[in-house]
Amino acid sequence: MMLEQGFAQIAQALLWPVLVLVGLGFIYALWVAGATLMEAAQRWRSPNYRTLHAHADKPLEEIELQVVRQLEPLRLLGRVSPLLGLIATMVPLGPALQSVAAGQGQQALAVFSGAFAGVVLALAAAAVGLVAYSVRRRWLMSELVAIRSARGQA
Repeated sequence: MMLEQGFAQIAQALLWPVLVLVGLGFIYALWVAGATLMEAAQRWRSPNYRTLHAHADKPLEEIELQVVRQLEPLRLLGRVSPLLGLIATMVPLGPALQSVAAGQGQQALAVFSGAFAGVVLALAAAAVGLVAYSVRRRWLMSELVAIRSARGQA
């Protein structure tokens, strides 16, 4: 019993940090969406637009590492956001179900609304992150192939 109460207290303590991370993830997703749209416009205006800085003396491994560094935040956003959304949903459900059992339906409804808002924002952030990841990955891989071809490597 004490172990269960300890777990419940730890879970409740995680709620606010998780909600803050969900909010920050959603804001970052909006920023990423805008940055990706701006880059798309630049690429449309200038077909030779490049984001990879490949000097002739720079090894290909460093350029590949540059690609990974550019894509990793988007990959993490797409993978971690749903997990945070699940935590933001599950933590309040315990007290909400206790409220339902005690006959306090209105209080439980308020908790459910907040819990589902967290998962919706997290899933929206993940969706934006995955779309931006896919688009940018295609762009960067095309640039990397062009760099390899220019250097005579396949």
